[in-house]
Amino acid sequence: MVGLPQLTSGFDLVERLDLSMHLKVHGPLEPLGGEQLAKLAEAINLKGRGGAGFPFHKKLRSVTEAAIKRGVRPVVVVNGSESDPSCRKDTVLINRAPHLILDGALLVAEALGARTLVVGVTRESTQRSMEAALAERGLSNSRRSALRASVQRNPVRMVTGSAASLIRSIDGGPAIPPGRKVSASQSGVGGAPTLLSNAETFAQLAIAARIGRERYGNTGLYDEPGTVMLTVSGAVARPMVIEVPTGVPLRYVLQLAGAPPVPQGVLTGGYHGKWIDAATVNEAIVSRNSLDAVGGALGAGAILPISQETCPLGEALQVAKWLAEESAGQCGPCYLGLPAAARGLEDILNGGGPAALETLKQVARNVKRRGACSHPDGSAMFLESMIKVFTDDLAAHVLGNGCGRPVEGVLPLFEGGRTSTGIPGGAEATEEDDSSRQKIYVDWTLCRGHGLCADILPEVFELGADGFPTVTQAQVPRYAEAKALHAVGRCPALALRIEEGTRAQDSSRNNLPVLSQGRRAREKR
Repeated sequence: MVGLPQLTSGFDLVERLDLSMHLKVHGPLEPLGGEQLAKLAEAINLKGRGGAGFPFHKKLRSVTEAAIKRGVRPVVVVNGSESDPSCRKDTVLINRAPHLILDGALLVAEALGARTLVVGVTRESTQRSMEAALAERGLSNSRRSALRASVQRNPVRMVTGSAASLIRSIDGGPAIPPGRKVSASQSGVGGAPTLLSNAETFAQLAIAARIGRERYGNTGLYDEPGTVMLTVSGAVARPMVIEVPTGVPLRYVLQLAGAPPVPQGVLTGGYHGKWIDAATVNEAIVSRNSLDAVGGALGAGAILPISQETCPLGEALQVAKWLAEESAGQCGPCYLGLPAAARGLEDILNGGGPAALETLKQVARNVKRRGACSHPDGSAMFLESMIKVFTDDLAAHVLGNGCGRPVEGVLPLFEGGRTSTGIPGGAEATEEDDSSRQKIYVDWTLCRGHGLCADILPEVFELGADGFPTVTQAQVPRYAEAKALHAVGRCPALALRIEEGTRAQDSSRNNLPVLSQGRRAREKR
């Protein structure tokens, strides 16, 4: 923590704040009316901390108006589905301060008169922590409860982190975007107006409700008060999740993490974010407006420098390939465009010359604003900012024989296998990811379009307009292995089969960031 902790208060005392310790550290919280809450969020300029940055007060008022107009109870959803490998701040908050997030969510639920609260997660550790927190408060999904509260666990995939994917999975469908853009504030879970926001956003709201707008505004910038949770990884000696006041110089945060004194570039906002160059780093401060002004992005709060000793195009290519693999496969710009973009970047590295560069630029332009979700837009932004920032390196590859530097793989990725946050005390112990060794295959010579596979295994199968599955093969999520076997056994045409593969192990370079505890950064990995 830089300065006095707010969200991370008590982290230097215990590994996880249960309800009793949470109340000792933060104190009780009085309920607020809907308009009071909206005015508070507006006064502190609270915006979503998951990447989109939508003003919270507008979302709150929109849900209120929709619920009153339709005469239905709204739903509150906390999105803790962190599926970008470069981000871990929400995982840290859910594992260590789940009740602070619940404080904000329950404030909103009471103000809206909601009777349903759902917390979306993608990891076993966050599921355990949040389910324990609900139990500590006596909340459950029982029909007899005044507020039905539950945790929705989805696979770790880039597209599962979107609001539309989470809502679809809560409604019993697969955790992928529905292919059409609908405002959750108007029609979300079960068709009801739904207030969905990121886990850190609810925690920030709980802090502001406790200390008031004036005290909250005493920290950070005048126009963006408060603190920000950042995940700092990449070419750093001490990967960390750290809470900082807005207005702190970005170079200072990088120094704390042990980044190179003069990084070649810094990726800001995660893998749907933007690159900035070394000169720009010295101008930037930690704030949404400042990073936007210098061509970067606060996004989901990920900061990833790379050193002068690595090839930035090669580093970006590994991410581009991963982003292409994370496609939901529902639209051409994503399913076809992102692999084409990755191939274009690979052609540049393989000596494709100016033609390869023009192809990459054209593909990146073509996928934007044409997809069924924001995944192609974010991926294109990542690639276009790379082209803009690393001009010298591009010139070396396009006009010469390359830059001569190796690819060190400093940008973290999920490769199957095991990942670990390295958080002291085991708040998130080393755990298996959600991919299993099983792949399920459709034999099209046998398939007759009965559709039972989609009913039994919606995590994998979706039926097209013709009534047939839309995939030929797919990895089975680990938690759905039993359902996959059931789907194979129930297929009337015997068109499904499962084959066992292997899961590669993550290398040490992909270890997840560690937490900065209390007022000093612990240098543990």
